[in-house]
Amino acid sequence: MRIVFMGTPDLAATVLSRLILEKYDVVLCVTQPDKPVGRKMILTAPPAKVEAEKNGIEVWQPTTLRNEEALQKIASYEPDLIVTAAYGKILPKEMLELPKYGCINVHGSLLPKYRGAAPVQWSILNEDEKTGITIMKMDVGMDTGDILTQREIPIGKRVHTPELMDQLAHIGADLLIETIPGYIDGTIRPVPQKEEDATMSPPITKEQGKISWNRPCSAIAAQVRALSSWPGASTMWKGGKLKIYDACPAEDDALLNNYEATHGKAGPGTVIYGKKGVLAVMCEDMPLLLLEVQPASGKRMKAIDCAHNFEVGAKMEDEE
Repeated sequence: MRIVFMGTPDLAATVLSRLILEKYDVVLCVTQPDKPVGRKMILTAPPAKVEAEKNGIEVWQPTTLRNEEALQKIASYEPDLIVTAAYGKILPKEMLELPKYGCINVHGSLLPKYRGAAPVQWSILNEDEKTGITIMKMDVGMDTGDILTQREIPIGKRVHTPELMDQLAHIGADLLIETIPGYIDGTIRPVPQKEEDATMSPPITKEQGKISWNRPCSAIAAQVRALSSWPGASTMWKGGKLKIYDACPAEDDALLNNYEATHGKAGPGTVIYGKKGVLAVMCEDMPLLLLEVQPASGKRMKAIDCAHNFEVGAKMEDEE
């Protein structure tokens, strides 16, 4: 089995590592070009490239696959199968038809739910109780191909995107290895997706990080957890941007009752408690505990180190 692997982030590196461990003949790793990362904009290789080079696998980083050069490049490796995992580009029809066994993809959702670029983030944003991995046979659409296998997992109430992605990466790697033999010998038969159940997961934007306090507490907590790695959930505090990297709903009404007994009704965005390592802000329906924050031009801090800096009764404002 000559395999061309296509993938970019940590999830892809985990899947590639498992293919190598299982002694599959990965003849080429196709991944996105190196990109500047961090404040110093240091040119950084994608995780899949790092994993491939560590194992002596040739790496190719084209800017596009939609030309004759790319088609001939892939054809020259005579792949029996192309495996993709979070590569980031749709393969053209001619490339899909190159391998003897076509192309299969490791996708981080229970298709047809959350087709597209950000299924993990959207599953948390929408407060879903479960997600999973789909191994699918690729076609020319955006995650529209027939389903080969799926595996479901619960979404933890406190899980963040990177943690859930890591869980799905390992489950996806396991499921891929279980799927390939049955797919090749025909015992696993592709099943068409139900188009009427399809939903999309478009790329996350910076705008989605802006917190509106006039929303349910659980929705804001989900926003924080879904976007903590990028772009970060944020609000305005004392004229500067405050990023919130971790938060959870208050477990009982004690904080709110204590505030309202002294100050009256708490409007959305009001700091209702700020001492002894506890920082609580009122949402539409109940308080949110801010667990890790970063003030403008400051460093990331746990609430235990900074709660006392937030004046009770003052308001956090929505970003414009």
